[in-house]
Amino acid sequence: MQPGRRQSTAQDVDDEREARTLARGDDRSARRIVETQLVGGVAHGFERKGHLVGVRLDKLRSSATAAIAEVRDGDTLMVGGFGDAGVPFALLDALVERGVKDLTVIANNCGTGERGLAALFRHRMVLRVFASFPAQPGNHHFAESYRSGQTELVLVPQGTLVERIRAAGAGLGGVLTPTGVGTLVAEGKDVIVVDDRPYLLEKPLHADVALVKAHVADASGNLRYRLSSRNFNPIMATAARLTIAEVESLVELGALDPDDVHTPGVYVDRMFVSGGASGG
Repeated sequence: MQPGRRQSTAQDVDDEREARTLARGDDRSARRIVETQLVGGVAHGFERKGHLVGVRLDKLRSSATAAIAEVRDGDTLMVGGFGDAGVPFALLDALVERGVKDLTVIANNCGTGERGLAALFRHRMVLRVFASFPAQPGNHHFAESYRSGQTELVLVPQGTLVERIRAAGAGLGGVLTPTGVGTLVAEGKDVIVVDDRPYLLEKPLHADVALVKAHVADASGNLRYRLSSRNFNPIMATAARLTIAEVESLVELGALDPDDVHTPGVYVDRMFVSGGASGG
């Protein structure tokens, strides 16, 4: 066991079993989830006159550990957040406890302190990171991982990072940008001239898994973010094979006005209700 890791508990084993059971479509475990109530982040269902109202049982998980059970060694992982705003801290903590390794991470920055993305670098879980703002005070774990050769850094201008993620979500073959033309950023990339102006062809950034943080979700997985914590989360939710949302609260279907939905539920595959406001 690596330093700082806690041993698996009986609850962890139950969470893993629950995720595997739901993935197989066994509705006995699903009914058990529905029968529980939301108290401090435990999954629940809404009932009206004895009938379940709109809860997608294939999406809802009762813990962060169960929510990230499908993340595998070697996955490419998008992580929402800008600074500490909109970071899915509980999901990242669960990843550290799981001990997955050899990850490629796509994020704006590389975390600070001891939690979140910083913990992934601390435990040497990241082989490669795409980021636009990796160096900042307090991110000593990333700095050590980079300097030791454990982690490769791919530095991407922030606007380019956003557009490459958006291109993946939209099914585009890439985007053209003048940013980086004639610099080291252009090495190995196609240069396309449009109206006598050179542009770099930046290819889409896809991910196996996106971890996002939302303020509110409804029972179908429609998400609403809060203020600046929206940041990279909505576009990342569209660009991954599997999107896992950590949400602060869950409401029944229809409680969110359609104009207040920032990420449609069709993009969300798994949900976990943290019940806390950490990270926005």
